[in-house]
Amino acid sequence: MHFTVITPTHQRRALLPETIASVRASISAPLDFSFEHLLYQNGPDDGTAAVLTEAAAQPYPPLRHWAHPSPKRPGFARNELSQHTPADAWVVPLDDDDLLLQRTLYHYAAQIEANPGQPWFVADFLRVDEQARYLPNEDYYAWKFDSPTAMLTAIFRAEHFIQGNVCYSKALLDQVGGYDPELAMAEDLDLYVRFLLAGHLPVVCPHYSHLHRFHSANVSQGVDAAKHNADLRVIYDKYAKQLQALGIAAPGA
Repeated sequence: MHFTVITPTHQRRALLPETIASVRASISAPLDFSFEHLLYQNGPDDGTAAVLTEAAAQPYPPLRHWAHPSPKRPGFARNELSQHTPADAWVVPLDDDDLLLQRTLYHYAAQIEANPGQPWFVADFLRVDEQARYLPNEDYYAWKFDSPTAMLTAIFRAEHFIQGNVCYSKALLDQVGGYDPELAMAEDLDLYVRFLLAGHLPVVCPHYSHLHRFHSANVSQGVDAAKHNADLRVIYDKYAKQLQALGIAAPGA
């Protein structure tokens, strides 16, 4: 079993070293699996290139990185990284300001073994501040749904969301066509909607996947209920015919 952690990064020199260190700290024992960390730096270099070069020179686990001189949207960067992901790998997205927990890959591996044939998994995560201090009452917990339709209904009612707390097979990513490189926001949720439309309900795992940082430079700053609803509407309109056939109403309807 092999895991590929994928991380697009943009102007995160201050926080990225801790993100990289968190992946390197992963412990697989007693299970037998390998893992690597792939990063895509886009936009003007803020010192990130030197961080990545130094990290790539260190021994196992492997770290590989690529760069683009101008800012690119996250979906584009994720697709670039996916091209370098082995066909039989399990993909674990990780944002460039978040921290993977030491046993996350182990727990995903155990769930993959316990649920043969299932192509994607979802876990809880914890929220922390910029200094990685735990924020009480801010935990995220994944819901277990009875069907893909029920989960899609909750998503477009703005009652449920998923972000970076998943593990999915590269084969499933290829099946649905990768990330949408044109979306400015919520390209990950857009992908998971297509997983569900393809009939795949995620396995809910009994572990925490990562620490999600709240800080002043979060890309989600300013995303209130109205903005989230607008992002949902963009995704809904892309798949309106399929969603309407399932009886799923548009956001805000």
